[in-house]
Amino acid sequence: MLSVIIPTYNPDQSRLDLTLDSLKKQTLPFDRWELIIIDNNSSLPVSKMVDLSWHPNWRIIFERRQGLTYARTKGFLEASGDILIMVDDDNMLHTDYLSHTLQIFSEYPFMGAAGGKSIPQFELEPQVWLKEFYGNLALRDLGEEILVDTWNNTYPRAAPIGAGMAIRKHALDGYISKITSNKNVIADRQGSSLSSGGDNDIVLEILKGGYQSGYFPSLTLTHIISRERTNFTYLVRLLNNMNKSWVMLLASHGICPWKKIPAWSVPLRKAKAWFTYKAWSNKVNYIRWSGACGTFDGLSEID
Repeated sequence: MLSVIIPTYNPDQSRLDLTLDSLKKQTLPFDRWELIIIDNNSSLPVSKMVDLSWHPNWRIIFERRQGLTYARTKGFLEASGDILIMVDDDNMLHTDYLSHTLQIFSEYPFMGAAGGKSIPQFELEPQVWLKEFYGNLALRDLGEEILVDTWNNTYPRAAPIGAGMAIRKHALDGYISKITSNKNVIADRQGSSLSSGGDNDIVLEILKGGYQSGYFPSLTLTHIISRERTNFTYLVRLLNNMNKSWVMLLASHGICPWKKIPAWSVPLRKAKAWFTYKAWSNKVNYIRWSGACGTFDGLSEID
């Protein structure tokens, strides 16, 4: 049995409909997978937005604690499947995604977490410079070669991203234990915050548990990028919040390559970086500078 988990908070109706439509078209028979939607305290209950009568095994579960980490964990605990797939409410899985997932986990008995390509579908045609920040928007294509990693005291380049990540449920034991006991929890998106790290935290806990992670090009999804997410102001916030949480994540696992810096030095470092990045000259440089500021903030707060 495979479980598809969709955590959502105040979803866009049209994008959610596209996500569900892609699942409706999966080649894997319905009796081999279940569909779980985690309503993370949405203003309008998700149950009033969707019709899931096309699937014989579906559930909508309410999670009052705000935040993607808690919504995902709720889904992990409620899932009946041996293999779980995390799907965001703006992802369209290609029709063979579920069937390929089962094949991969059958062929790789020590695979703990797997992912593949995340191809963009923009609601608004992006400017050329946006491509530099595709990775920050959970977009990637690492080519046609299968890549498999094990724990090596660093974060693997080919580790799966959260969108479409497939996980062997038993491999989550360490991560779930950490979250449910509130030990060093890496908080993911919550409210207006654009912090991240939850996806990476899952991967690291799985790798440290002795499992593999992998990139498989046969796992392909289309990621709908809303016009708001291509906005300059949004990207400034995104890079800042992501870089800060990235530092905190690496430090929590003892693999941060940078040393802690004193809080008093942060304003001076940001001022120097303003000139280093020539932040005034164009949007790309300003976004890069904002990311560097996030890194400084993170380095000043780690233990």
